[in-house]
Formats: sequence, C-alpha cells, structure tokens
Amino acid sequence: MISPRRFRSLAGLAAFTLLLSGCAGKPADAGGPITLTVSTFGEFGYEKLFDEYEKAHPGITVEGRVADFETHHRQLATGLGAGRGAADVVAIEEQYLPKFRQAKDKFSDLSEFGAQDLRAGWPAWKWDQGTADGGKFVMGLGTDMGSLALCYRRDLFEKAGLPADRDQVAALWPTWEKFAEVGERFSEKVKDAKFSDSAGTVYTAMLNQSEENYFAKADDKFVGDTNPNVRKAFDLAGGLALKKQTAAVTTFTQPWTVAIKQSRFAAITCPAWMLTQIEEAGGPELAGKWDVTSVPGKAGNWGGSFLTIPKQGEHRKEAYELAAWLTAPEQQKRIFLDSGLLPSALAAYQDGAVLSHTSKYFSDAPVGKIFAASAEAQRPNYRGLRDGEVRPVYGHALGRVEERRQSVDLAWTQATTEGRAAATK
Repeated sequence: MISPRRFRSLAGLAAFTLLLSGCAGKPADAGGPITLTVSTFGEFGYEKLFDEYEKAHPGITVEGRVADFETHHRQLATGLGAGRGAADVVAIEEQYLPKFRQAKDKFSDLSEFGAQDLRAGWPAWKWDQGTADGGKFVMGLGTDMGSLALCYRRDLFEKAGLPADRDQVAALWPTWEKFAEVGERFSEKVKDAKFSDSAGTVYTAMLNQSEENYFAKADDKFVGDTNPNVRKAFDLAGGLALKKQTAAVTTFTQPWTVAIKQSRFAAITCPAWMLTQIEEAGGPELAGKWDVTSVPGKAGNWGGSFLTIPKQGEHRKEAYELAAWLTAPEQQKRIFLDSGLLPSALAAYQDGAVLSHTSKYFSDAPVGKIFAASAEAQRPNYRGLRDGEVRPVYGHALGRVEERRQSVDLAWTQATTEGRAAATK
C-alpha cells in the first residue's frame, strides 16, 4: 500500500449510524460529456488508470476523491442519508460492509448491469463478501484483498539461534501453538527485542482463520463468549502478552513505526499491503533484514475492499463500466506490480507476473507466490452486523494484559461482558 487505508481503529463504528432517508438518482442525460467521481480511502493506485480510461472513452472525465479511512466511510453514510453527495463509484472496506449492507436499497444492484456474469472471476469467499440476499444482490466488485503471511527479521532470528531461511521458519510454526513455542525460544535468547509486535495482531490473525468469530453465521447471534475459536485465540495471544513477549505497540501508530525503526520486535502477521508500511518505517538500513514466510495455518485475511455504485448517481451504467474495468484482472495485476496491493481477481493473482514477483527489501522473498497461496487457502470468515462494535472490546482487553493491569482470565471476563453489551445495545 502507498498511503494509510486500513490503519484507523474501527472503534468509531460504535457511533456509526446510517440515515436511511433519501431519494433515488436521476436518469442519466442522453449524450454529452460526463464526469464520473471515484471515492476511495487512501491511494488505490488508480490515478494513472483514470488517465488511460479517459483516453479510451472520449467524453468521460474521471475524478478521484481521497479521504482517510474513517472520514471516507462517514462521508458515504452522510451522502446516502441525504440522497446526494456520494461519488459515482465508492470503495467500501470489508469491515464496513455489514453496516452498509443494511442500507443496500441505497446502492445499485450490480446484477442490473450484468455483474453476475463476472462471478467466476473471484474466489467464492471474496465474491460472497460483496453480496447480499444470499448472493442475489451484488453490492460491490472486489478490488484488493489482505491474505496473510508473516513478516520476520532474519537477523533477530539468527541472534536467537533460530533458522532464518523462510521455508525453515515456516516449518517451525505449522500451528499457532508452535508459533507460541517459537516465541518462548526467541525470548530466552534475545533480551533487547520482543518476539511479536502485539497480542492484537496475533489474535486477529487467528480469528480471521475461523468460520465464525463473535457472531453465528446462521442467525447473527452473539457467540463471542461461547465460541471456542475466540477463547483459544484470546488465551494464546494473551499468553504472549503476559510473558512480555510482545512490544505492546498498536499497529500503524507512531510507537509501532518507532518500534520497527528501532528493531524492537522480530515478527508480525502481515497482509501484502502492509509491506510498504514496514519498509517505510524501517528505512533503507533495514533492507534485507526483513523476510516473509507463510503464517501459521497457511491462510487468513486482513483487509480488502469493494467498488460500489450508490443508487443516487446520475450515470450508474457508466459508473459500473468504470468499476468493472478498474477491478478487471489486468488492472489489478498492474496495481499489484506497481503498488503492492494483492489482486482479488483469480486471473490476476494467479498470473505468472504476480506469482514470480519478489521484494528486494524483504530479502527477495517471493511475495506474489506467498500471498497468492494464502489467498487460495482462505475460507469464508463471517462478520456479524455489529462486529465493528464488538471487535475493539477484545482488543482493548488484550491491551490491559499487555499493560499488566489484568490477568488473561479477568480480561476475558470483562471483554465478554462488554462484548455482549455492545452486540445487543
């Protein structure tokens, strides 16, 4: 990724409310030049593509709108409620989709423009994320995805007496329990760096490998206090925190950036879009010291977006054609090779140019192959309608463990109580 897109906490979702009043869009004008607006959070790598699209489509001008993560989604909610002001094409991040799906009547059903014909172009789990009504209503077309790998410091692993070769490192942790054992070995030998950046990133990666997290897929009932997958992830991540094996830095904050620069931790679960952030934080002096290997469990996803078409737009057909072109395999492949955003289109992330792509900064790791393999192994991960309100509660609980303010058991008890309250209020 080039600039912050997914770095803001989703705690703001607790106050996120869609105003469901509004009016339908006007019919498109017959003929004449038109301007299409595309709203994203951070840079999606689209600017060069806009110029190319304009040249191939005389009479169409494409303008980009870029805002930070939370502002972007709030502005969309406001525009939908007012019935005006939303861009013609709007990106929505996966964690916001459950909220906006409740207002799907404000969005175009892309099936109206033939989107169902494109279904085979995405993995089933990615396509299904962008739909409603059991897949009948196509709400958005997938852009990138955040399949998981694990970034680690070769030099710090060697200092701990651990192998540094990425295949040998992957063999150390086929499971998260083995990952925790590696953390023990690392911490016994290295005293000036922690094993992982935070309990939260480990916890999130484990959660995102399971079919259900805080809510039941069948009826959206809160199960955050009874789902064994949640407790298992909480206990393991909390154990790392309790043993002071994490640097206790929140991802993408200034302390996290400083911790990377100062080599204060050795491993972090990382989607493809995070590599740029690590490189920018580490600077040229850490080039070749980082590497990438597979994550325990081989799969998982953190992030990814969809292009949607608000119904209020005056040129919805043209907007759809633009969105379909931007998310087509060729464009997704080019964006990955230029910006590092992993394609979600099958033909793109299975393309030879993507699979053979390496990262010089990360010790020439075959990042295209590693992240594509993770995407292939990924399975559906259900997010409840109030996932955004509940998820931060458990993250804060792990933070209290890292701060030595609570035991894992006490933090869990408080998290489940507050989580149920957040899920039902």
